[in-house]
Amino acid sequence: MSTDLSRRAFVASSLAAGFALAVRPVSAETITTDPSGLVAGDVTIGAMPAYRAMPEGKGPFPLVLVVHEIFGVHEHIKDVCRRLAKAGYMAVAPDLFARHGDVSKLAGFKEILEVVSKVPDREVMSDLDAAKAWAKKTGKVDGDRVAITGFCWGGRVVWLYAARGGAKAGAAWYGRLSHAVNANQTTTPLDVGAKLKVPVLGLYGGRDTGIPVTHVELMRREIAKGTSGSEIEVYPEAEHAFYADYRPTYSKAAADDAWLKMLAWLKKSGV
Repeated sequence: MSTDLSRRAFVASSLAAGFALAVRPVSAETITTDPSGLVAGDVTIGAMPAYRAMPEGKGPFPLVLVVHEIFGVHEHIKDVCRRLAKAGYMAVAPDLFARHGDVSKLAGFKEILEVVSKVPDREVMSDLDAAKAWAKKTGKVDGDRVAITGFCWGGRVVWLYAARGGAKAGAAWYGRLSHAVNANQTTTPLDVGAKLKVPVLGLYGGRDTGIPVTHVELMRREIAKGTSGSEIEVYPEAEHAFYADYRPTYSKAAADDAWLKMLAWLKKSGV
């Protein structure tokens, strides 16, 4: 993993409490998980900021890598880590944009996307590997039980990481399946659907205007060509980001059901 992140960039990217500027005002339905019984807080992995939550105790715990949306590791992603910790996992969310900018301080989507576009997939894969290695070195993780989950931008990353066999199972929440490729993003999930090395549960909204149902059906066909045993669940009435309780697109019914399905999927996959 590269360590060229300057001290100034590190401070700017430090995972301060609160939500990203671009997502405010925050919905009244926002969930805050009680940290009692948990060890939770900011950590650094090399020079990369991250957030970690796990149950108190010796472990070892199964590990879940949590991949953030375009808004970075803000309060919602931290709370997802705490929710996973309550379910018995160590959850680690690395700030995969940290070398390129602090998206949490940007209010405009155009400015955020300019930062996101600079992040090469190969760097993301390497940083996730580094986060996994860091977690294993703590002595608190069962190295044979590693999963990955991600939301929106991170949902796409889950498909790509599963194609590398970087974890034992994955859950991809409304991640793009088809998109234009470029020097930094050279592969789409559709390109790897038939080549997945581990099972992925895809969770999508039927009313997602950014991810057409036709793309979801194409992904189902690609998955069927392979042997990973991956599946896709579509919530017909749900919009994009239906799990994001801080946003107006949040659907409690779909979110609650999908969360339980994800936990069951991880356990079924041995994580």
